[in-house]
Parts: sequence; structure tokens; C-alpha cells
Amino acid sequence: MKRDELPRSGYLVNDSLTVECTLTVLKKLPDMVVVSAATEVPLPSSDLHRHLGELLQGRKGADVTFVLDSGDRYRAHKNILAARSPVFMAEFFGNMNERSSQTVSIGDMQAAVFKAMLHFIYTDMAPELDEEHDEPAAVVMAQHLLAAADRYGLDRLKLICEGKLSSNIDVETAATTLALAEQHNCSVLKNKCVDFVTGSPETLNAVLATDGYKHLVESCPLVLTELLKVAHGRRN
Repeated sequence: MKRDELPRSGYLVNDSLTVECTLTVLKKLPDMVVVSAATEVPLPSSDLHRHLGELLQGRKGADVTFVLDSGDRYRAHKNILAARSPVFMAEFFGNMNERSSQTVSIGDMQAAVFKAMLHFIYTDMAPELDEEHDEPAAVVMAQHLLAAADRYGLDRLKLICEGKLSSNIDVETAATTLALAEQHNCSVLKNKCVDFVTGSPETLNAVLATDGYKHLVESCPLVLTELLKVAHGRRN
């Protein structure tokens, strides 16, 4: 701007001219800090099972009560049961009488077994099967839980019970477990029992002398034919 244009520009006020400047100061940037993957905040393990277990234990919001033949009563949540079991889904959200009922009777199941099954439904865990200090009791529980799992369509629990029983086949349990495997369509467990029973003449004779074999004869007579065929084949 020329000097003679300044008075008419409006920038000159009381013979004063104000000039505004913007200064940019350049300086060295600090080194960028890169957080390695090793120093990332670790994610905690899932605690969903703990929260659901506490929900079952506290019974808050429970909308159904199960009554067993023993008189024991257990309160639970229909939505959770239905999400885990197709049988409970049909009962509570199908056309069955239990849909509108707040009380459901459970027959032919021990209280301890039903309680363990409920705990598995909520937590996906069966600590009763891990009682190494009382292995015989854990095996018996696995036998009962397998039947309960098959009854309510709990496939994962059924497989867990099969694995437990498969690793604990002996003379005293072989016949009972074989009958259980036959009744609940556990082909892998059935084959392992048959292989054990027919493993040697001594083992076969020992199993034939057990009370479990008497139960096998009464409940699953067709299995005896399979045992005889396998035993005869091994002798030949």
C-alpha cells in the first residue's frame, strides 16, 4: 500500500498503525513411542460362567421352580435353560404345558444329579466329574449325568461324561457302562466297553460275575449277542 493511500485505508487510527504478525517456530519433534505387542494390556479370561453361576446361586429373577421326587426344589431362569437345551426350549416356549407353568416336576432323577446338570447349563462346567479324591463317586455321577444330558439334549455334557467313563472302565463298571452306552446311543463308549469285556477270557468271566452284568442282561439283552460275536471272533 502506498503512503498516500494509508490515511484513507481505515487502518490508521489516531496516527497509529497496528500490525499483527503470526510467528511459526520450528523445533525438533520428539521420537515417536511405539508400544510393542508385548506391553499391551492383557485381556482377562472370560468370567461369564462365574456371573451366570452367581445368578443361579442367588436365584434373582428366577421364573421357574423344579420339584424333584425327593422334595428338593430348585429355582432357575427359563430363558437360560431354553438357550442351552432344546428340550427346555420346547417345554417353555413351545406348545407344552410347562410354557405357562411356574412349577415343573422332575421324576427319575437324583437331586445331586439335577443340581449338577443345572450348574453345567449355567456355567458349562461339571466339577463333580473332576473329584480325583473320590474317583468312584465321580464315575457314578458321570453315569447319571450322561443319562440326564441325553434326556435334555445337552450334547457337550454328554460327550464329557462319555470321556470320563471311557477312561474309567474296569471289571466293576464295564457292564453298567455298556448298558448305559447302549441305552443312550454312545457308540464310541459302547465299543470301548465291548473291547474291554472281551479282551481276555479272564476279564469276561470276571464281568459276568458282577451285578452290573445282571442289569445288562435285563435291560439290554441284544448287547449280549454282540459280546458273544466279538468274543468268539477273538478266540478264532
